Amino acid sequence: MNDSVVAVIPARYESTRLPGKPLLEIAGVPLILHVVRRARQVPGLDRIIVATDDARICRVVAEAGPEAGAEAMMTSAAHRTGTDRLAEVAARIDAGIIVNIQGDEPLIDPGTIAAAIAPLREDPQLQMATTCEPIEMVDDLLSPHVVKVVTDSRGDALYFSRHPIPFPRGAALGAASLREAFTKDPALLGNYWKHTGLYVYRREFLLTFSQWSPTPLETLESLEQLRVLEHGERIRVVRVAHRSLGVDTPADLARVRELLEQTDR
Repeated sequence: MNDSVVAVIPARYESTRLPGKPLLEIAGVPLILHVVRRARQVPGLDRIIVATDDARICRVVAEAGPEAGAEAMMTSAAHRTGTDRLAEVAARIDAGIIVNIQGDEPLIDPGTIAAAIAPLREDPQLQMATTCEPIEMVDDLLSPHVVKVVTDSRGDALYFSRHPIPFPRGAALGAASLREAFTKDPALLGNYWKHTGLYVYRREFLLTFSQWSPTPLETLESLEQLRVLEHGERIRVVRVAHRSLGVDTPADLARVRELLEQTDR
């Protein structure tokens, strides 16, 4: 059984809100190389591959040299999702486990990545794992941009949604809105978990999953991971303490720059 672990970091140049996002500098270093630096701190990774559709990103990774710890791989510009790009890389390499690290999370904690890998190392039957973190703000709970997850007693996902799940029926009955219900009883937030976009797959499962057609719930929620659940497969969800902070907007970029520049002082 192949037990090698390869991290793949999908990185597209095009971005509606932040064109050229992977190459935007933070503390004097392109964003994508910050992600690589974090991945390098994860024990047991055999390779780190930046998968991109843009020669500029490929060149930046290549010019960083072997000491940066990653290699670049050009992939098709026609991919609809990051999973499709990931699967192209998986089909071209020899690996047992593929780790999908988002290319726009320069502050991702190496411990979070290691925690996501651990269940597949421990359970040979498990095909996929991901992570979640506590939701601490009502705005995040109510935002459709923050994906929520509920799990069973083993930690396997029951459902992912852009809507607050589970629904707090008792609290909601006595309030004019969900916001009011959570404002009146902040302790309710302890029942809610934000899904983070870090995935770990067995290579063969990734190649199979990527070939499945979109499913009804996936289409309704616009959440690709629901395709896995709709096919009756398990996703182990590991709870982590470290908060994720992706760079999707100019405000996100300013915040991450501030945090990393403080760290480098």
